[in-house]
Amino acid sequence: MLEEIVRQGDEQSAGELKIEAAASGVPTAAMGGLYVHSARDPEREGKRLAEATAAEGTEPGPVVILGFGLGYAAQALAELAPQRPIIIVEKNLRLLRKALELRDFSRLLSRPGVAFIPGGCGEGISGVLSFFEKTSGERYAPCIMRNRTLTALDEQWYASVENRIHSWAMRDDVNTATLKKFGRRWIRNLSRNMSAIRDLPGISRLAGLAAYSESSDEPLPVFLAAAGPGLDSAAPLLAEIHQRCIVVAVDTSLRFLLRNGVDPDFTLVVDPQFWNSRHLNRCVSPHTRIIAESAVYPPVLRFPFRGAYLCGSLYPLGSFIEQRVDPKGDLGAGGSVATSAWDFSRILGARQIWIAGLDLAFPGLKTHFRGAQFEEKALAESVRLNPAETWLLHALRGGIPFYAPSISGGQVLTDRRLSLYAAWFENRFSQFPAIRNYSLSSGSPPTTGGASADGAATGGLAIAGLEPAETKTILALPERRAEINQKLEAAFLRIETEFFELEEARRRSERYENAVTALSSGLRQIQNACEKGRKTAEQALSRDTGPAGREKTLAALDEINRFITGSEVKEIAGFLFPPEILAEMGKTGQSADADAAFHAYLKSSVRLYRSLEESAEISAH
Repeated sequence: MLEEIVRQGDEQSAGELKIEAAASGVPTAAMGGLYVHSARDPEREGKRLAEATAAEGTEPGPVVILGFGLGYAAQALAELAPQRPIIIVEKNLRLLRKALELRDFSRLLSRPGVAFIPGGCGEGISGVLSFFEKTSGERYAPCIMRNRTLTALDEQWYASVENRIHSWAMRDDVNTATLKKFGRRWIRNLSRNMSAIRDLPGISRLAGLAAYSESSDEPLPVFLAAAGPGLDSAAPLLAEIHQRCIVVAVDTSLRFLLRNGVDPDFTLVVDPQFWNSRHLNRCVSPHTRIIAESAVYPPVLRFPFRGAYLCGSLYPLGSFIEQRVDPKGDLGAGGSVATSAWDFSRILGARQIWIAGLDLAFPGLKTHFRGAQFEEKALAESVRLNPAETWLLHALRGGIPFYAPSISGGQVLTDRRLSLYAAWFENRFSQFPAIRNYSLSSGSPPTTGGASADGAATGGLAIAGLEPAETKTILALPERRAEINQKLEAAFLRIETEFFELEEARRRSERYENAVTALSSGLRQIQNACEKGRKTAEQALSRDTGPAGREKTLAALDEINRFITGSEVKEIAGFLFPPEILAEMGKTGQSADADAAFHAYLKSSVRLYRSLEESAEISAH
């Protein structure tokens, strides 16, 4: 296996590798006529590069080395920054092997916090960054150290790795922007859907449904229909796939499956927006069960499907009620409904998940399958001065596009938003290695390095843990639709009998009323406390106070803050709270002038209490 990896790396290496002695007597290397390290003193050069990297800020975050070469800079950095994780990314496996043959790396390799990502597509970088973040318990932006020669020789390959790093690092910014844009919509939807938490069962009751049974030694396979362009190629196979797999759709692909004669077993809906609910309009699906998050656009829960199950709420308001009434079971959230659909397939107990449409890229400059709601809307609204092509251009350029390795070979256009989803999948795939994930939209491996005649890649983004599969492989699975239907119906009947039993329903209703009462009371108390704190801070700002007055004001505000932080609904009240206010308050004590620092603290406190007061009022309604 190792020899095969090295052989593939040799075939992909850029330029001829030449090893020679530097003037200082240690080995140096050249690729394609360019020196990878200094021809005079590569050790000194590596130390200077490591010193410059270590001096970039004081945060003990990971350093990603792009281009290991013969390892001089990596060794120097390990000595200069013994506490910082080091992630070494090297495309050229021939060069990496030569480095291990020529030089002694025992100290580097025995040091904790060192990871190698050799060759391939560099797709493991997100998972390694997440691992170091989890083990440290802190969030630090990674620092990048580049070997300029190696990154220039394989510019596109290393650029795609850097884009993966940037996408991973910007995930918190994406979450903050999403909250700012949709936070109030989530609160409004949850308020209207609150009773659904009482009246609908959770996905935890479906756990293990696809696992081993008395009638078969093999778990039931799951087919997941995402909504990328690759779904088109699966259309002729859907009827056969339906006979062999539990079929899980995302809301955007449901219409496609129904149009091709397949009514999926489950359809995932987690997006709270009105426009997202339009994907389900006029979809007649008498067989499917909706798997929804309690903040979805309210009419979704009333659409005429066979039934509905809730997953655990992603938001404090929904979680507060669920934990006191009926915990539903959590789904991993990676920003896309496809991420939730994969996690649901995992919870079902599948050991094989066959996926179509998970391109996370724009193969052939396509954004979705043919006839998707997005495409139909763009065509319907197209006019001479604003044609559908304009929408396509914005879709392709809006997420900072770049080329990255394709699952079928070659390069494919993707963007930072999609590569962020890819990072989530890579992380989850690595956490559950027993699950085999197969892509049915990888395209036919072309003879021209992964590109069609016009130069466009035929497959989606390469994702670590997602294996390309030929259609004949899934068609070789045995037909098990009768077994699937029997198992599903038995599970649904059992769940309905247990969940809607009269005494259980009565107790759940009682817990629900108590939870709503506690929520309303807690939010009112926080509103009152915030109003009191705001007035106290405003009064202190309006008059001059000596040291004794300052101490009295600070003591009063401290008591109010302790009450708020001790409230069981503080996370709900703070859900819409602007985080920049806390950052501002963290700077208020930095002034040497006690009066200036006190007044700055009071001004920040007024903003804090006003924002919390407004957030609590919105949540209460």
